[in-house]
Amino acid sequence: MTISSSLNAGVAGLTANASRLAAISDNIANSSTYGYRRAETEFHALVATPNGAASYSAGGVRVSTQRLVSQGGPIVSSTNATDLAVRGDGFLPVASATQVEAGNGTPQMLLTSTGSFRPDSNGYLRSESGLMLMGFPADRDGNIPPYPRDTSDALEPVRLNKTQLQGEPTTEMTLGINLPATGTAVGADGASHATSVEYQDNIGQSESIQISFTPTVPVAGNANSNEWTMVLTDSAQNGAVIGEYTVTFQDGRGASRGTIDSVTTLSGGTFDASTGNLIVDVASGPIEINIGVPGQPGGLTQLSDRFAPLNIAKNGTPVGTMASVEVDEKGFVHAFFDTGVTRTIFQIPLVNLPNPNGMIPMDNQTFMPSLNSGSYFLWNAGEGPTGEVLAFSREESATDVAGELTDMITTQRAYSSNAKVIQTVDEMLQETTNIKR
Repeated sequence: MTISSSLNAGVAGLTANASRLAAISDNIANSSTYGYRRAETEFHALVATPNGAASYSAGGVRVSTQRLVSQGGPIVSSTNATDLAVRGDGFLPVASATQVEAGNGTPQMLLTSTGSFRPDSNGYLRSESGLMLMGFPADRDGNIPPYPRDTSDALEPVRLNKTQLQGEPTTEMTLGINLPATGTAVGADGASHATSVEYQDNIGQSESIQISFTPTVPVAGNANSNEWTMVLTDSAQNGAVIGEYTVTFQDGRGASRGTIDSVTTLSGGTFDASTGNLIVDVASGPIEINIGVPGQPGGLTQLSDRFAPLNIAKNGTPVGTMASVEVDEKGFVHAFFDTGVTRTIFQIPLVNLPNPNGMIPMDNQTFMPSLNSGSYFLWNAGEGPTGEVLAFSREESATDVAGELTDMITTQRAYSSNAKVIQTVDEMLQETTNIKR
């Protein structure tokens, strides 16, 4: 039995070292594979219970191999904005393009640490190996709704619609205009001053609000009236008046000189003295216009002898097309339009699991959650236990070629030694056979 157990132990040693060599070969073969996580083989002794103190039976060895998913490789830069890598813990959610295109329900979520994603003919971000990047879609305002994070059901393939037109209607304006104080003096000519402010309507068309200021000229006396009538008309309503206000300015020596003293609403939305806002209704809806808080600088002023539109600002943008995209460290996918508008269109979460090494390895450097890996959670990048998403980056293979070659040498020696054990046992059995002769 002792000789037989020696033979079995030698065979077990050959098998174990062959398995280790297979793992080493896999690691070396993937030394240039982005996102590859190396396999590691461990030996475990088997102990056979002896029949007595004078005898010993070799139990041999068994082997186990696991993928070290938690150990990543170094990160290198690239030139593609949608080359992504994870710095720190967490994995990018992806799905097989075949499953997505089949449309048979929610595709199986797979995880990867890096990927080179580029838009296909339909605008979906996918890798050359057929993986589609998954994320949470934003709403029309660029906000990410509160999706459930303990399931992948809300994830969708990230799509860049390069033909998408995007524009924002104007809803707010700020008027920073100086009116000439000489215009409200005795003997002034009473000439009106006008300006026009462009706005974008709900369907991306450009319209304008015409604003005229007519001074109230005193009939007699030495004091200025400091009073102007402001009339607003809308080009989208054929010049209809949408607001008319009497604005009076202060003329004292204090810090508030030249600022608004009071505003009287003649028509249109009521002026709010606490905010300096008034609301007028253009054809496409209400627009809030800030003309300044009474007694405070900014907005409308009356100083000197010059009419000067100093600071006119508004929101809203004309319709434009998508020019480029970028992914920030929080995983937000931002679309940049040729009009200068930036909009968030997706958020890529990072998936974290209690035991990443327990995931099931799949093709193309992807992994599938399992019972051994534990329940996953889709975190915002940079929050909780997760790291950051790096754009223009790839993660290299975790293989250390020098270390693998060293392990190969020791494996070869161990294999040869086990083969020598088998050869020795064979010679001993031959001697036993020769006793009969």
